[in-house]
Amino acid sequence: MAIQMIITLAIVIGMIVMIMSDKFAFGAPPLIACVLLVLTGCATMSEAFAGFVDKNVIMIAGFMVVMAALEKTSLIDKVKATMFNMASKGGYRNYILLLIVVMLGASVMSGTGYYVLVLSLVSTIPYNKNLPISKIFMPLGYATYNPIVPVNMAFYVGLVASLLESSGVTGTAVPLLVYSGIKLVSSIAFLVWAVIGYRFLPDHPIAEAGAQASEQKSEGEKLSRWKEIVVYIAFVVNFVAMIFLDKLGEPGYAIPGVIAAVLFVLGILNFKEVRNNIASPLILMMAGVIGVAGALANSGFTAMVGDAVAGALGTSVSPFVIVLVFTLLTSLSATFTGASFGSLFVFAPIAISACVSMGLDPTAVAVACVTAAWINWIMPIDGMPAMILGMGKYKLVDFWKFTLPLYVIQILVLCGACVIVFPM
Repeated sequence: MAIQMIITLAIVIGMIVMIMSDKFAFGAPPLIACVLLVLTGCATMSEAFAGFVDKNVIMIAGFMVVMAALEKTSLIDKVKATMFNMASKGGYRNYILLLIVVMLGASVMSGTGYYVLVLSLVSTIPYNKNLPISKIFMPLGYATYNPIVPVNMAFYVGLVASLLESSGVTGTAVPLLVYSGIKLVSSIAFLVWAVIGYRFLPDHPIAEAGAQASEQKSEGEKLSRWKEIVVYIAFVVNFVAMIFLDKLGEPGYAIPGVIAAVLFVLGILNFKEVRNNIASPLILMMAGVIGVAGALANSGFTAMVGDAVAGALGTSVSPFVIVLVFTLLTSLSATFTGASFGSLFVFAPIAISACVSMGLDPTAVAVACVTAAWINWIMPIDGMPAMILGMGKYKLVDFWKFTLPLYVIQILVLCGACVIVFPM
């Protein structure tokens, strides 16, 4: 390997170790890596920080502002109230309805805040023999990552586009509705298993006697009726613009930013809220890793490994197996390291390069890897799975009874859907 390739690889490995250590602020490791790439001469300033002017990053930053406004509406409070009432009534029918409500909530909310909200609320519901909380606590936790109306997918579509472009694959676009369709299929697979897997979970109380979640008060500023209507209109306009992004061209990527400016001018969001979302750690992470991935590709390392993998797999292997192998590598790495971004930006470029070397369209494997990077919950190592295991008072065997079959089902469905939708 050339000296530039070795230095670049060392910087990438260092970045991943920093992300895994959890000792650095989220979003900081890629920025440090970008600076090191410039200082070592492995990338120019414009190459290392290319992610900060990437059209997909700019679009997603604006969309994050719109989503922040949506979370201030009464719609979110209604979701909370409905969820608590259903769980309190009990019954298998209410369990299914509750799953759907949480999955609907996941359509507009996502991430740590949402699963903490759902798990905290459900954990305070007193024991009910007709619907034991221990049987629904885990499924509802995983429902927060499975939207039934997946409209909040701009971030993932942007990641797919950035990965393909940084790997040198141009002229390939993944429409928002198409990606949403793949995510919907994965969510339906989850719902089917949740309805079945509920029966394999233990029956025991997890809340303190007399705990009343209904006493919890929602915090934060409430929007007036006209402001809420403006937010709903803004969300719809934003969503429609993303659907027709291929027809709007580059101006379409600026629409979320324009909408964010309107929300600020009308006083729906203050400047601090706008700034915190546009420059959120998630955006910094995404922008930073784009430059790092680009530098790794430019060094020749990605192509070298891709060629090696392509040679090892051979020309007769089926596209489904190729997608499955890289999907599992990305997902399992994210599971055991807790680093979704790090795992994604190591394995996805290699997967894309391997497909290119074999003369295959890499879109399917790019979409599968991006989605699989967040299917990382079969071990209670960090975040949501750890919270579920602890708060739900489950044994590890009980945890795996639900998560392992779900993992296998969703990975297989994801890979199958990607290969069908994006023929290789």
